[in-house]
Amino acid sequence: MSNKLYVGNIAWALDEARLEGVFADFGGVQSVKIIKDRDTGRSKGFGFVEMASGDEAQTAIENLDGKEIEGRQLRVNIAKEREERPRRNF
Repeated sequence: MSNKLYVGNIAWALDEARLEGVFADFGGVQSVKIIKDRDTGRSKGFGFVEMASGDEAQTAIENLDGKEIEGRQLRVNIAKEREERPRRNF
C-alpha cells in the first residue's frame, strides 16, 4: 500500500505545520505539502501528506477521512500518481 495521501477540503487558514500535527497522531509523517496558487500564494484547499508506512497511511485514512478540522470535513485517500501532461504555451 502506498504511504502518500491526498488531503482535500483543507480549510484556507490551515498551514502545513498544523496539518502535520493532525496526521502525526496516527504515525510518522515524512512530508506535508499544501498546494498553493502560484499567483496569490493562497491555499488551493488540497495537499499531500506522506506517512512513514502504508499501515500508518491506512490508519490516518480511517481516522481522518470525513473528520472536521477548522470547520471543514477533510477528504483523505491514497494519492494517485500524477499524469504527465504537455505544457501549454500561451
